[in-house]
Amino acid sequence: MKHLSVVLAVFNEEKNLEDCLKSVKDIAQEIVIVDGSSTDKTVEIAKKFNARILVTDNPPIFHINKQKAIDMANNEWILQLDADERVSPALAKEIMNVISMTDKEIKKYQESIPSKKLFLRHQELLEKRDGRIGTESEEYAAFFVPRLNYFLGRYLRYGGVYPDGVIRLIKKGKAYLPCKDVHEQMVVEGKVGWLQHDLYHIDSPTFDRYLKRNSRYIDLMATELKENKKNKKFGSSAQYFFILPFSWFVLTYVRHKGFRDGWPGFVFSFFSALRFPRSYIRSLKN
Repeated sequence: MKHLSVVLAVFNEEKNLEDCLKSVKDIAQEIVIVDGSSTDKTVEIAKKFNARILVTDNPPIFHINKQKAIDMANNEWILQLDADERVSPALAKEIMNVISMTDKEIKKYQESIPSKKLFLRHQELLEKRDGRIGTESEEYAAFFVPRLNYFLGRYLRYGGVYPDGVIRLIKKGKAYLPCKDVHEQMVVEGKVGWLQHDLYHIDSPTFDRYLKRNSRYIDLMATELKENKKNKKFGSSAQYFFILPFSWFVLTYVRHKGFRDGWPGFVFSFFSALRFPRSYIRSLKN
């Protein structure tokens, strides 16, 4: 059986970390934690699971610490997680099965995944935004995991949120984060596949947590807009106050049936649409 390293970058995650690590303790031969100088009990919790811990600073682009954790891993396969994610028993079993397969066996397994068409459509959308993911190769080097996002008491399945594919399982030395943008895609040197069981993401169990997380993303968007303004790529106020938020709400709530997720679906579509005017306003501040 091949060994697996589980790696996380964390900051003040005492409320989430223990449940996350409990979900992987039976499959992780190694746990690596890069902590951004937490002021709560995050490091104490990590020590309970015999994790290798690096305490460092907490950069705005948190992918920097994620990459540090990836670089510290010793095993051939690496599962990169966030503290608010949970690996189900079915996903844990699937991960261990897949990393024990040959590339030919993995290729055959990919053909048997029930939601393959949905997953590949999602990947196509990501590649339109980010460019080609992976390279022409017979060697599988990384896997997307479908993710269910918990939002205000409900796992969202509509509004374009699912499958929310994220590359989480990678081969050491075959994938890395560029560490330039909060929304960047992982660069993979090899073939990219999919796992079929969901990763549970306890994203925003309360509205207060959602607003705080949303505000951090808006700050990063505002910074990017400032840079675009310097490069004369800054859009008009009409675009950010009317066109982008309206088109986003229609896309997520109507076209992608966000209304089927009830009240949480409406809140998600409405407030995610507001990120456009809010980031524009913040970008104007000195």
